[in-house]
Amino acid sequence: MDVAIVGRIGYDLYSDESHVPLAKATRFSRYLGGSSANMAVGLSRLGAQVGIAAAVGTDALSDFLVACLKSEHVDTQYVRRVPGALPSLCLTEISPPDKFPQVFYRNNPADVQLDLDEKTLAYLGTGRLFITNGTSLCASPSRESTYRAIESAKAADSQVVLDVDYRSMSWRRPEDAGLGIRLALPMVDVLIGNDLELKLVAGVDDLDGAARALRPRVKMLVSKLGAEGTRVWTDDGPVFMPPYDVDVLSTIGAGDGFASGFLYALLQDKSIEECLHYGNAAAAIVVSRQSCSEAMPTLEEVETMIREQS
Repeated sequence: MDVAIVGRIGYDLYSDESHVPLAKATRFSRYLGGSSANMAVGLSRLGAQVGIAAAVGTDALSDFLVACLKSEHVDTQYVRRVPGALPSLCLTEISPPDKFPQVFYRNNPADVQLDLDEKTLAYLGTGRLFITNGTSLCASPSRESTYRAIESAKAADSQVVLDVDYRSMSWRRPEDAGLGIRLALPMVDVLIGNDLELKLVAGVDDLDGAARALRPRVKMLVSKLGAEGTRVWTDDGPVFMPPYDVDVLSTIGAGDGFASGFLYALLQDKSIEECLHYGNAAAAIVVSRQSCSEAMPTLEEVETMIREQS
């Protein structure tokens, strides 16, 4: 297996009424969501063999989510069903180019009920790349399961990737999220986050300070800078790349698209600059479309954009 993922599967509703405030929207389209699920789809569409361990409910919405993953050729044999629990729900307003407010429903959702057994941990260690996210650390038993999965993957010589994925409604206070992620850093190879997330993890107020604090603790630090582009720090120093130029329909999912493209290229042993091209191209394609998972591009689409804009 190329990629093993532990994390969040959610249910997304996107407004079909552009520039209509979310409080007044009446028509929505449903999609598979959750950053881990989005990355699973994104990496699978690019050609990676992907498996995911997660928890959903036994309800009809959970049936839909698992079916979506299966249709994208993601291995779901270790997606657990938790009776009485429901997947998280996210509603999104679409007001391009820069207004996309969201409302999250995460009252003890199914994803925090993830309890991994030894068989699942062994499976997760078979991926060349192991990916998880900070939201999985927000509550028990998923917190302990995620730490164990990171530890198991590291022991199996997988490259461990942690996407901060900070969602304020999932934590009692921001400092708790920062601490939860810092505790995992000794076992993390690649840390991915936006400006706010990296400052939160480092416990500082500026990105340069966060980079100085975090860089010695991980082999690779990836900073998503939104409209400014992306920057990666490694032992060889920082590499910056501006974003690709597209008409923006929705910025939701851009980070998951970037991570999918970047990590796929990393799996192919491409240079950091090439990885950034794949990540930025994938993100650009996602923001030119609506939804997260269904917006994820194919390898042909990514490489075509790279040829056209690089």
